[in-house]
Amino acid sequence: MSFRSALLVAGFALAALNLRPAIAGLSPLLDEIMDDVGLSPAGGGAITTVMVVCLGVFGPLTPMLARRFGLDRTLLAGLLVIAAGLALRGLDGAAVLYLGSALAATAIAVMNVSMPGIVKQHFPARINLMTGVYVSCVVAGAAAASALVVPIEHTTGYGWRGVSALLAVPALLAALLWLPQALRGRAGGQNGPRPFGAVLRSRVTWYVTALMGLQSLTFYVMLAWLPTIYLEAGLAADQAGYLLSLTNLVQVGTSLAVPVLAGRRASQVPYVIGAGVLTVFGYLGVLLAPTTLPWLWMIVLGIGQGASFALALLIIALRPADPAGVTALSAVAQSVGYVIAALGPLLFGYLRQVSGSWTVPLMVGLGVVGVQLVAGWFAGRPGTLIRSAP
Repeated sequence: MSFRSALLVAGFALAALNLRPAIAGLSPLLDEIMDDVGLSPAGGGAITTVMVVCLGVFGPLTPMLARRFGLDRTLLAGLLVIAAGLALRGLDGAAVLYLGSALAATAIAVMNVSMPGIVKQHFPARINLMTGVYVSCVVAGAAAASALVVPIEHTTGYGWRGVSALLAVPALLAALLWLPQALRGRAGGQNGPRPFGAVLRSRVTWYVTALMGLQSLTFYVMLAWLPTIYLEAGLAADQAGYLLSLTNLVQVGTSLAVPVLAGRRASQVPYVIGAGVLTVFGYLGVLLAPTTLPWLWMIVLGIGQGASFALALLIIALRPADPAGVTALSAVAQSVGYVIAALGPLLFGYLRQVSGSWTVPLMVGLGVVGVQLVAGWFAGRPGTLIRSAP
């Protein structure tokens, strides 16, 4: 591998690492944030909800930006805006907490949609492998953030605001590493997507969108509330954070291996169904015996959710014929999908508030995974190539 190729892969991987810490770094600190700012459980869940709404609402900006500036430069801008949002979130007041979170999430939305197109554009012969690298870096970033924010807070004494602002540093480092690629990249032209008509008319688009949205909903519910669930079950705050980190760490290996294996087959259905079933078992463990072998439930949940996320993105990258089609499908599936997912943390917080326990929310989560299995069955079937309109 040449130095230029190595720099491309390294920049791509480091950019992917920054796609979740802004969200995952909040959940271990959520109780402290709610106490400090004076938020209810529904208000605390709304922080994640605001961010996930932004992932859906602002994803459609990506095709326009890619057509005007190119995918490489769009990705660079996203990294810089993430850093700005995280720095703003560290300032005092509930308003800047939500505003900074929304700004960072808007940048993440654009990057989310860009990344599958970048895989197709730069690594057309290695889509399976690079999708695995991409997704494993995403979940590794989430795992590192959820595991380290509490120890960093204790070590530095900065408090949750300072620790949240520190998450801007990796985004700036990634922007510096990606800068040479952005300067070499073309400004628009072939990087832009073709019209959305063919993608919007395809039934496969909506199967993939449902799969993306439902698996994201169950993931963000756990990302937002899992530490709180374990705290209320009697575990210490650091243990709750480590358990969230464990399920995210398991996803790293799973999301690297599953696309490589599933991409070799015309049908991804067996993998999608297997991932959904494992997610069901993980939810059942948290519901029925949260403090009995909690590490086991986190491993099972991590395998299921990591595989589901990786498979959704792999299908997005495989079905269209070119980077333009991938970007169009990615924009639809991730934008609509994340709007669906945004309902999860808020709904779970509300159900917890009115029911007085986590039983009802977790049972609703199990129902969502059941619908995800149906959507995955249709999305993963072979012979469903989406062709962009000429």
